[in-house]
Amino acid sequence: MTGRMTAFYTVCLVLMGAGWGVTQPLTKIAVSTGYGHFGLVFWQMALGAMLMGIICTIGGLRLPLHRRALRLYVILALIGTILPNTISYQAAVHLPSGIMSLLLSMIPMFAFVIALALGNDSFQWRRVVGLGFGLVGVLIIIVPSVDLGQSIPVFWAIAYLVTGLFYAFEGNYIAKWGTEGLGPFQVMLGASLMGMIGIAPVAVATGQFIAPDTTLPVPQLALIGASVVHVFVYATYVWLAGRAGAVFTAQVSYLVTGFGLLWAYLILSEAYAPTLWLALAAIFAGMYLVQPRPRLAGTSPMGETVS
Repeated sequence: MTGRMTAFYTVCLVLMGAGWGVTQPLTKIAVSTGYGHFGLVFWQMALGAMLMGIICTIGGLRLPLHRRALRLYVILALIGTILPNTISYQAAVHLPSGIMSLLLSMIPMFAFVIALALGNDSFQWRRVVGLGFGLVGVLIIIVPSVDLGQSIPVFWAIAYLVTGLFYAFEGNYIAKWGTEGLGPFQVMLGASLMGMIGIAPVAVATGQFIAPDTTLPVPQLALIGASVVHVFVYATYVWLAGRAGAVFTAQVSYLVTGFGLLWAYLILSEAYAPTLWLALAAIFAGMYLVQPRPRLAGTSPMGETVS
């Protein structure tokens, strides 16, 4: 990548990190009154579909409905929102917001392992060492004998790590198979519509459907805020993964973690023992070692040609 492109992509990462970071405390607020996870996922998808529909209409972008496009929408709806957010909304009831942000920083390490499996990247010992640092950071968080100043349920911490696996696979999927020539807003609209249609009967059947309240209590406002931010950040993620590569894009986790801890302190007044910073340092060291080094001018860190 050229210096100008690198700078532009880095600015995108910072904005994505700030946006995704604030969704963690907003999610904590949204689940505070007992809203069910399927109902929350439905409204996240519905709000996303409404916003993307408006943007695509204004931009004159039609939504392709051929077989390959429909397959893309379904896959990204599942691995990008329905499955990870079904887990994360449940985990948010039990985990501190800052811990969720810290655990999501494992995404680049998961992305590297998946990239190897898909043939998107090559083996390097330096990056394997990075995976080891990441594991140390996670162990500091989940080992019951370690005092982080907050109660950390091990089961939910491990379950929440699975959301990182989904996001890492999503980035690699886009990098390897692309988006059928569609722009990020079209992809997001299609995925949101498919996800909304798929999750609606589940939310109703389980009694978790959330009837909208015209007074908009704080939890619903938090859900709206998190959903709107998620839509725009997710669309940016899809676009950036296709342009700069899955592993480069997954570096947003550095910023999600930092901003997540900051927002958790400012919004929820969360505080942690000094041990947390050891976990943070270990995971950040792991992310630094795992990121690939650009080999050729004009290529992304994943080796794709950048136009």
